[in-house]
Amino acid sequence: MPENATALAVQERLATMRHRVVACSGGVDSLLLADLACADSRAGTLVVHSVTPAVPEAATVRVVTTAHLLGWRLRLVRSGEFGDERYLRNPTDRCYHCKTHLYDELERVSAVSDLPDATILSGANTDDLGEYRPGLRAAAERSVRHPFVEAGVGKREIRLLAAARGRAWHDLPAAPCLASRLYSGTPVSPDVLLAVERGEQVLREVSGARVVRCRVRGRAVRVEVGADERYRVSDAVLGAVTRAMQAVAAELEPAELDDEPYAPGRAFVSLSPPRPAASS
Repeated sequence: MPENATALAVQERLATMRHRVVACSGGVDSLLLADLACADSRAGTLVVHSVTPAVPEAATVRVVTTAHLLGWRLRLVRSGEFGDERYLRNPTDRCYHCKTHLYDELERVSAVSDLPDATILSGANTDDLGEYRPGLRAAAERSVRHPFVEAGVGKREIRLLAAARGRAWHDLPAAPCLASRLYSGTPVSPDVLLAVERGEQVLREVSGARVVRCRVRGRAVRVEVGADERYRVSDAVLGAVTRAMQAVAAELEPAELDDEPYAPGRAFVSLSPPRPAASS
């Protein structure tokens, strides 16, 4: 779908909503959705970003910087999932509990704003439908809409449209929340998430690899990079990653290169993904 057709398809969905609250994580999908929604109606759109230990600081800075540059109405919130033991136990449906708190907070924000009848929007796209996304169930329970899914738009089209709009973040690597680095059953804690964030920052800077993950299972740390970049991860690189992570969470074991190259969603049990219903 050409960029102008992609934009038109999404704008047609946005036109059915007078007011919108956009959940913006700081990734390319939600940033572009916020961009399009605000371009369509700045007064009728509120962009909301949750600041939690599971969101990298760089993502928050990106949202705040973009909002300032483009003149968005932005609200920073704390969605409260770290007060929920169900989330902290890190079950396979951890994302369901996280998104439940996020969307409940967005509903509260909308209720006390000048957009009390706003529709909550997420940046989910058609590529997400082939992955395990328990957060989509929380979205369906709260009538959250997914304009990219409704318009039949996938990740490639999102990147092309963001590039056509001159957005510097159009080629950001996929970066789900830091909790996605913890294998199911490994408890979620702010210290371990900060260790993951620091470890991945060092791994990216020292190795030069583009897509990096520091996965944690119990106390074990496994580094993942793409199959074509494994040569970049030397013992010296692993040592630097270990020092960065243990400086925050001393209980973690030395980092090792995973036997397999990077694969999305490896820390989750594989289940059939739920699909969000497309609204007309």
